[in-house]
Amino acid sequence: MKARVFAAALLSLLWGCATTPYVRSADGPNALAFRDGEPRIERGRPNRFVDGLGHYLFSLPVKLLLWSWHVENHDVSPETEAALLEYLDGNGLCRVKLRINQYAPAGEWSRLFRNQEMNGFWRYTFGFLSVAGYMIFPQRLFGGDSFNPFTNTIHIYSDESAVALHEGGHAKDLTERRYKGLYSAIRLIPLVPLYQEGVATGDAVSYLRDEGEAERERQAYPLLWGAWGTYFGGEGARWFIQGRVLYLVQLPIAWLGRLTGWIYAKGVPDAELAAEPELRAFVAESVEEPRCALVGEPDVPPAGESTVTPEPPGAMAPGERGEP
Repeated sequence: MKARVFAAALLSLLWGCATTPYVRSADGPNALAFRDGEPRIERGRPNRFVDGLGHYLFSLPVKLLLWSWHVENHDVSPETEAALLEYLDGNGLCRVKLRINQYAPAGEWSRLFRNQEMNGFWRYTFGFLSVAGYMIFPQRLFGGDSFNPFTNTIHIYSDESAVALHEGGHAKDLTERRYKGLYSAIRLIPLVPLYQEGVATGDAVSYLRDEGEAERERQAYPLLWGAWGTYFGGEGARWFIQGRVLYLVQLPIAWLGRLTGWIYAKGVPDAELAAEPELRAFVAESVEEPRCALVGEPDVPPAGESTVTPEPPGAMAPGERGEP
C-alpha cells in the first residue's frame, strides 16, 4: 500500500516534467567570465589509484542506489562531455565552468572570490563552506556529480549523459533566479531540495524530448527518477535517522522511483518531434538559439574536446602518486 502511495506521489510530482515547447535560457549580463586563457572545460589527469578507489570502493553505495555501473566511475567519455556541452551551448550558458573528474580547489577558490554575480554575503558564508567542503573531501575520490552555484561550476564524475544534463539543469535553473544566493542557500531547508532536483530533472528530460532523443529520454527516466527518489527518502528521514539506517531507507525508495521511471519511459513514443512538424517549426522560428562563440569570450573547444590540466615539470606520471 505504501509503495503505491509513493508511486502515485512521485508520478503527480514528476508527471509533467517533460514539457514542450522547451524554453531555453541564457547567461545573465553579470555572469562570471573566464580569465584570459582560462579553458571552459578542464579534465583531471587520469590516476589509476585514486580513480580506482572512487570507482570500485567509494561509489558502490550510489551505484546500488541508482543501479548503474557508470555512475561515479571517474571515466567520463567524450560522448557524455559533448552531450553536456551541447546542452550548455543550446541554452546559452557560455560561462559555466565544466570540470570533469578534476580536483582543483585553487581554481574553485578563485571563481568563488571573482563571482560578482552573487552577493558577497552568500559567497563568503555558504559559498565558503561549499568550497571548503570540496577541498577537504575531494569529490575526485569520493564522487558526487554536482553544480556549485557559488562558483558557477559543474563537476562531473559519472559517464551517464542523463546525470550530466541534470547538473546542467541546475545551472540553467540558477540563471533564471533573481536572488541567486538566497535560492542556493535555502536548499538547507527541508523539502526544498525536492523542488530544486525536480526542476533540474524536468529540464533534462524536456531538453531530450525537444531534441527528439526518444531513446536517451527513455534511458533518463529510470536513472533520474531513481536519483530523485533518494532525495525523497532522504528528506523524509534525514532529520530523524542517521548513518547506515538512512541508506537502508533510501534504497527501496530509489528502486521504486527507478521502477516508476521505467514504467513512464515505456510511454515515450519514437521520434515524437518528427510526428509534430508544425510544433517543431514553431519552436525553431520563435526561439533563437544562443551560441557561445561570443565576442570577448575565450575560444571554446569543439564538442567532445577538452583540456587536461598541465602537470608541473618533474611531476610523477599518473599512477605513481596517491593524490588526485
